[in-house]
Amino acid sequence: MTPPTPPHEKILSRDQLLARFARPRAGRLVFTNGCFDLLHRGHVAYLQAARALGDFLVVGLNTDASVRRLKGSGRPVVPEQDRAYVLAALAAVDAVTLFAEDTPQQLIAALLPDVLVKGGDYEPGEIVGRREVEAVGGEVVIIPYIEGASTTQFIARIRRGA
Repeated sequence: MTPPTPPHEKILSRDQLLARFARPRAGRLVFTNGCFDLLHRGHVAYLQAARALGDFLVVGLNTDASVRRLKGSGRPVVPEQDRAYVLAALAAVDAVTLFAEDTPQQLIAALLPDVLVKGGDYEPGEIVGRREVEAVGGEVVIIPYIEGASTTQFIARIRRGA
C-alpha cells in the first residue's frame, strides 16, 4: 500500500503546478477554487464530489489578501498557509496552489483543466474560466450546494455566541 503524500508536498507554486499537470496529461484533471476558510463538512463533501469527476483534483486557494478583498476585513479567520495545509491533507485533493487575484481566471487559462467545478451557488454564466475550459473541449460542472454548510453562517453563529 502506498503511503499518502504528505500535505506539504501537495502545496505547489503556480509554476510547479503547471509543470506537474501540463498537457498532454495522463488522466482527467479537475479544478476548483475558493477561500475554504473554516473548512467544514460542506467543503469536504464538495471536494469529494469534485474529485470523483476525474483522476486528479487541483484546488486554487485565495490568498489572505484576496479573501479580505472578497469577504471583508474580518476574513479569513484561518491564515492561507494553514488553509492550504488542511486542504492538502484531504485524500480527495491532489494539489493546492494559492492565487492572489480576485478570481482564478489567469490560473485556469494557464492550467486548462479537463473539468472545472463550482458549487451550486453559481450560475453557469458566472463561472470564471468557463470559456477557456470549454474552448479546449473541457466541461463545467456545478455541484449542488449543501444547505446550512456555510463558513459565513458558521462565523455569524460564533459571533452570536450560539
